[in-house]
Amino acid sequence: MGLWKGSIPTPPFAETLDFQPLKVERAKVQFQFVPQEFHYNPIGSVHGGIISTALDTVMGCALHTLLQHGFLYTTLELKVNFIKALRVGKVIAEGRVLHFGKTTALLEADLKGEDGTLYAYGTSTCILLAQK
Repeated sequence: MGLWKGSIPTPPFAETLDFQPLKVERAKVQFQFVPQEFHYNPIGSVHGGIISTALDTVMGCALHTLLQHGFLYTTLELKVNFIKALRVGKVIAEGRVLHFGKTTALLEADLKGEDGTLYAYGTSTCILLAQK
């Protein structure tokens, strides 16, 4: 994949949020980040939008591993379950493709601490489109 080989630039939001890729396999992607104070909401935990972005990103990257040249996708639906407040420590987001059809894909992801604690779980449905 071009992003990890350095042949395409890292998206600005990924640099801003300090997402670091760990593993890229067919239909599965992992990356990590360490929550910082700028990720926090007013009550002192990582903002749900950051968590949703992390899950959406790894699901999309997992889908990218299956796309043929000339195809792209967009998210039709995103659902996130926030299991436990996230404050400090390295976390790992993993996205997986559950179904890859002709027009849609079904994806899932989780966000866990290094000790295996589950902080969030998400699913997504994406539409597959031929690039024009």
